[in-house]
Amino acid sequence: MDVKELHGKLPEEVIESFGKRGIKELTPPQALSVEYGLLAGRDFVVAAPTASGKTLIAEMAMLRSVMQRRKKAIYVAPMRALVSEKYHEFKEAYPYLKVAMSIGDLDSLDSWLHEYDIVLASTEKLDSLIRHGAGWLDSVGCIVFDEVHMLDDTSRGPTLEILMTRLKRVAKDSQIIALSATVGNAKELAEWLGSELIESDYRPVELRKGIEQNGVVYYADGEEQMESADKLAELRIAANTFGIKKQILFFYSTKRNAESGAERLAILASSRLEQNEKIKLKEVAAAVLGVLGRPTTQCEKLARLVEHGVAFHHSGLVNEQRHLIEETFKAGLIKAICSTTTLGMGVNLPAHTVVVRDTTRYDAEYGSVRMSVNVVTQLSGRAGRPKYDKMGRALLIAKSKDDLRGLYERYIDGELEPVESKLGVESVLRTHLLSFIATKFLTSKEAISDFMSGTFYGYQYSDMHDLNRIIGRVLKELQEWNFVENYGSMYRATKIGERVSELYIDPMSAKWMIDSLPKASDGISVLFMISNTVEMRPYVKIVEEAEERFFSYQQMIESEGGYILSEEVGYYDPLKPFSTSIMLNDWVGEKHEQEITAKFGTTPGALYTKINNADWLLYSAAELGKLLKISSRKLVEMRVRMRYGIKEELMDLVRLEGIGRVRARLLFMNGIPDVKSMRKDGSREKVERLLGKELAKRIYEQLNE
Repeated sequence: MDVKELHGKLPEEVIESFGKRGIKELTPPQALSVEYGLLAGRDFVVAAPTASGKTLIAEMAMLRSVMQRRKKAIYVAPMRALVSEKYHEFKEAYPYLKVAMSIGDLDSLDSWLHEYDIVLASTEKLDSLIRHGAGWLDSVGCIVFDEVHMLDDTSRGPTLEILMTRLKRVAKDSQIIALSATVGNAKELAEWLGSELIESDYRPVELRKGIEQNGVVYYADGEEQMESADKLAELRIAANTFGIKKQILFFYSTKRNAESGAERLAILASSRLEQNEKIKLKEVAAAVLGVLGRPTTQCEKLARLVEHGVAFHHSGLVNEQRHLIEETFKAGLIKAICSTTTLGMGVNLPAHTVVVRDTTRYDAEYGSVRMSVNVVTQLSGRAGRPKYDKMGRALLIAKSKDDLRGLYERYIDGELEPVESKLGVESVLRTHLLSFIATKFLTSKEAISDFMSGTFYGYQYSDMHDLNRIIGRVLKELQEWNFVENYGSMYRATKIGERVSELYIDPMSAKWMIDSLPKASDGISVLFMISNTVEMRPYVKIVEEAEERFFSYQQMIESEGGYILSEEVGYYDPLKPFSTSIMLNDWVGEKHEQEITAKFGTTPGALYTKINNADWLLYSAAELGKLLKISSRKLVEMRVRMRYGIKEELMDLVRLEGIGRVRARLLFMNGIPDVKSMRKDGSREKVERLLGKELAKRIYEQLNE
């Protein structure tokens, strides 16, 4: 379908925007959506491969809502990185619209959002906005749910499912568009939502799926010889890809495997770099190295590899490093990325060739498990870059002929698995049931049960007996914890229950913190209080220091009867969260990131995730303390120390913008212990000598203000 056929159906500015982006023809899924009533307001589930044009279908529905119906549009995705990517795309494509992104503070109403036409939000953030009573939700005319196959994900799926069910019920005047990668039961998803289904295998770039074994790639329609004589399949495939001047993505099951893979590729990739590319990569490597105040061993390794034109990518990196790698790869400078599977589920980062090296991964409950066909298909979808490639390759690696047959039958010839609801888990239902009651959305067990029957879980498992039993148990638990009160058949949230719901923390974590607040007398006990929560899982490994010091803090986990509340507060081994609190104590004790990551067997990315979680939990504990009339001074002080990684003596200095843990310590050690001392005669010269004239100028401008 020619875009010109949309004249009269969409505003002229929109069609002009399409033209500026080079969109002249609608893809088959896009054309079908228009034909089936997209621009007449019909709801849709669109299940199609990466790069098939799903986002433009959503955009057309959103633009119709904003520009023709004068109603807001919301775009929702499970991953923050994806929301951020789409935000920048929409801002650039539609400068005449007010576009906003909301992915941050979960204890905020963000009332400023009512002024915007299009709001892009993460799943958790939109759920939080509903809990805070965002009034502008009544003016929404279109809701887009991206990546709805994530309903199958145990961590993100339940919140997405509750959110979809709730908005489907309350936003009846809104057009709902659900976007998904190809899944085995797209029809079932569409039936649940009462939507039209567009299911397509269209790709703008042909995808060849094959399996490499001993130097030969086997496709359904032929074979391809890898000319490289390297013993390792990764090197053979990479050499072939570099030889045709293309980029490659490797997917591994673990962070360690991804890093090792990048190291193996370094010499090969470096030999293919042009001189100007080496100069630019050296600049990127310096930026990667300088992200932290003092580089860790991992930072040094990554920077060294980037100089060679390769990188590893996983959750162990800090966000800025991940962003640098992604942008440098998109610019064509980094030739190969070795990643864990998380990269395949987030930002759009296509390459000519994708290799899923590991098709098994470790599961804490089941040990080594095979990857689903859905996941491998999702990863394979990154192969082939529109505008750059006519064909993309998605390859697996077989160790033997028998292995080749097994991989082919499962991943090339096999069928996609159905998406299944993960809602029937007690820990998941706790927070959502409290939210229902706190927001007065549902206030009786019968109303909750009726709502749950309308979820995807209720649609898939029509027998609600097991779920109703769990609902009853959770409601009883919330009553015992004084978060809800029962009035006959009706439930009402207590003041503290309402606050727990707004804070977006697990009620079990809140119960533990409420019980622990009176006992938290020093820094480590405060850190243990926030570490022994659901939000801080997975905990770090147990270190010897934790075993030695735990006895002094054991009273925190003992009830009046003297037993450990293992079931009630939900931890498995108290030494694990206690060890996590020791790690955070090292951080606020100004230990270097390298020392901390080595001691606790973690990574900079994981460390900073824990620090961010700790910041939120300290804030939440302080908010609960206000309601309980417990002083929050030590919590507020610890929050400042956590944010900067400092001892108490540096708290005054870090109030100044541009002063972090390293610079504050440098000033302190050179006779400037606080802001007041900067005003003394001769202090400015000393600050200039220590920090440089430019930064000193900015600091003294702040002092004058």
